[in-house]
Order: sequence, then C-alpha cells, then structure tokens
Amino acid sequence: MVATRPQSIAYPAPYEVRPVREPEQLAPHVVVLFGGTGDLSRRKLLPGLTHLALSSLTPDIEVVATSLEDMTSEQFREFAHQAVTEFSSRTLDEEQWQRFARRLRYVPQSAGPEALAAAVAEAEDELGEDVLRLHYLSVPPKAALAVITMLRDAKLVERSRVVMEKPFGTDLKSAIQLNDEVHAVFDEQQIFRIDHFLGKESAQNILAVRFANGLFEPIWNRNFIDHVQIDVPETLGLDARAGFYEATGAYKDMVVTHLFQIMAFVAMEPPTALEPRAISEEKNKVFRSLQPVDPEDVVRGQYIGYREEKGVDSESDTETFIALKAHIDNWRWAGVPFYLRTGKKMAEGQRIISIAFKEAPKSMFPAGSGVGTQGPDHLTFDLADETKVSLSFYGKRPGPGMRLDKLSMQFSTHDTSRARDVLEAYERLILDAMRGDHTLFTTAEGIESLWERSIPLLTDPPPVKPYGVGSWGPNAIHQLIAPHAWRLPFERTWRGTR
Repeated sequence: MVATRPQSIAYPAPYEVRPVREPEQLAPHVVVLFGGTGDLSRRKLLPGLTHLALSSLTPDIEVVATSLEDMTSEQFREFAHQAVTEFSSRTLDEEQWQRFARRLRYVPQSAGPEALAAAVAEAEDELGEDVLRLHYLSVPPKAALAVITMLRDAKLVERSRVVMEKPFGTDLKSAIQLNDEVHAVFDEQQIFRIDHFLGKESAQNILAVRFANGLFEPIWNRNFIDHVQIDVPETLGLDARAGFYEATGAYKDMVVTHLFQIMAFVAMEPPTALEPRAISEEKNKVFRSLQPVDPEDVVRGQYIGYREEKGVDSESDTETFIALKAHIDNWRWAGVPFYLRTGKKMAEGQRIISIAFKEAPKSMFPAGSGVGTQGPDHLTFDLADETKVSLSFYGKRPGPGMRLDKLSMQFSTHDTSRARDVLEAYERLILDAMRGDHTLFTTAEGIESLWERSIPLLTDPPPVKPYGVGSWGPNAIHQLIAPHAWRLPFERTWRGTR
C-alpha cells in the first residue's frame, strides 16, 4: 500500500487526547524497545509511544531502547526526535517533545544483559513503586529467541509482558518449537503476538456492525451471503527486505499473519462476552473449522523483475502475490467461499473487506434496466485509517422509465466529531498490551492451527505465474473467483471527507 502521511493534527499545549471513556488506572510501565533504531520503530513505534506518553490514555512510562547500533542516550533522543518529526501525524512543540525526550534511554545490545537490567532498574526508580514492564520485540523473527534469552539472563521476566512481531514461525514445526521455547521463559498470558491489522479502528468496527445491529446479525450466514473477499494489494516492493522476503513470501508474510486473522473477525460466532478469552476462543474455532488450503485453490504470482532485485535468487520461486479460496467447514459458512488476495507492486494500495450478498432469486425488472450489471449488493469495510464502511444496493435512476443504478450509503470516522479519538494501530495495541488485553492478539493455539491447515500448500505449492508491475496479478485470478468478480479495481470511488 502506498505510504502516505496523514494530515497533521496540531495539538495545543498542553498535549491532549480526548478518550472515548475515562482511562482506567494502570500501573506505571517501563517499555523496553528492542530494535529501537529499526524501520518499524522509526515509522510507527516511537511516534506512537510519544503520543501515548503525552496523552491521558497511558500511565507514566519510561522507554529503554536497545539495538545493534552503538550510540548514547542523547544520540538516540536525536534519532527519535527526527523519527517523530517525520512520521507522526500530530504536531508537537518543543516543550512537548522535551517532556517525552526525558523519558528515553538507550543501551547498545553489545553492552549485554547486565547493562540492560541496570537501565531498566534506573527507569523503574524514576517511576516509583508497582512498576510493570512491557518488552517490545521489534526484531527479525530469527532474532526473537536471542532477545527472549537476554530477558531471562537480565532477570526481566517478572512483572512483564512481551510483544512479538510476525511472522510467528514459518510452518507448523517451527511455530510449535518457537512456542515451546518462548513458553520456557514466559507464560502464555504474558505473550502478545501482534497483528497491526487487528489494531485498526475499522477492523474492530466489524465486530460492532455484526453484533450490535439487528439489521445485519440475522443475515450474517450462508443463507444470505454469497461470498466474501479480503483484498490487500500493495504498491510497495521489497523495501530493502529481500533477505526476509525470499525466505517468507506473500503467504507467510501476509495471509497467515493478517488476512486469516481478519477473516476470523468476519466469520466468528458471537462471543459469550466482549472480553479477551471469549473472543479468542471464537476466533480459534474459526481456525479449527478452516479446511486445509488446497493448492488447486491457490494462485501464486511473482512480479516481473523480482528476480533481478538485489539479494534475490535469480531462479527464485518465492511468491510476491497470492490469491486463494478458503472454506470454513461449519453450519454458518458451509458453501460460502472466502477469497483472499495480496501482493507486491500491484495497481493500487487498498485494504478492503467485501461481504457480497446473494441476489434476488427472480428479477421482475425488464432487460436493459441495469439490475445485476454491477454485481450483487455489498457491505464493504475499508481498513485504511479513515475507517470507512459502505453498503451498496440498486435503486431507481431519477427520470422516466425504470432504470437502475448502483447506489451506496457510506460512513467514515473522519466525518464525525470523534475523528481525533482514533488511535493508530500500533498505539492501540501497545495500550492493550499494557492493559493485559489479548482481544486483538493471536494465541499459540490459533497460530498453530493456521500453520497446520497450511501444510498442503507449503508441501506442494503451485508454480509462480508472472504478473506485470502495476497490474492486479496473474490472469489466473479470474478463473479462481469465477463466476464472481474481484471487487478491486473498486466499482466506485469513496465519497470524499467533508
């Protein structure tokens, strides 16, 4: 997806956020940020921590960053200031920045676990009593276990939670091994496997639309829904991650860690309560009901020119694109296909969930009226930051005769007075981890279920098909979804923000 900076929001001093509800009383936290000088930290984590620390949403926090770079705390503060200035969607004045900068410390990883423990102890002394620790592992997956070992050796496991980035394993065997090794140090309740897609306001809005409305809840099943599309094309390329991507590919990087998680929100049964354990159990039921991914229902693609990228094998079989048809084997969804698509260097950057409803069994409208020409009715969720929802349907075109047009009702959070309350995905997930709320995180059971159902595809993947840069993927995607059609390119444009 094209990376664009959202419109800056200038906050008057003192820095202020209006929470939707009164913030609960949380213990002060030391946030230990591994990979503190990395790209994710620079683009998302440091701007997010700045916002949370200066808002009324979080308790008092101190940040201890560590990474491979050899720098002082003052040099890291300069690095963080540049990152926040470049990537934050909110404008800070100098006094506000200095308030946050005083909370930052840096320890080079080469200094060892003793130096890290000393820096954390110093930060805890600043915060007083009853301090908790949040360890954020913004590191490559192959480095995660080394960090876990370092935390154990530094005696930083007690009173702590650990946030782990995706992908969590690369197949069933590696996921089980990784879970076992992490569980040797941390309990499952301390582990937060992050998926930033689920931290988006729009992803959680799926639960609200589904379970809070008598209009949608009764028709959310195979009797009324024809098929579902979860479509996340990206215009970005490898972004200097050839080493990671060659060993991973689109399926492991995006489908297991993101698209299947979103699918669970769409497909899950109503939880017994809006609380983490109940929601996680319903998501896991979806994963257990997911039929093994059949290679015959998968299209793998590779954009033309990928093999010439620096760090890529000249005969690479790694997919930069994948589309697949998934089936959930339970009463609610029997016979309803879920179509998932994602890829690099495609025509547009979008994040769309489309619920396609079944068409009327018989049409009374004459030929040429326009009914059915623009596909079935759709409920669409846009997972972009503006949190858009659209319901499309046929209605009469003004004028004589009976001609029909596709109409829509649309909603965007940015149209409301609460637009400033929206948290970015990483901000929300960091806050939830501080609260100990696992609702938007993946469990060990869930991730192992998904890898188990991936065995047929990982064992016998279909060959990659070439596709042009700036296209919508290989031509075979149209046979995969027939007799339906992909919603993207989008059938209409979204209404602009007022």
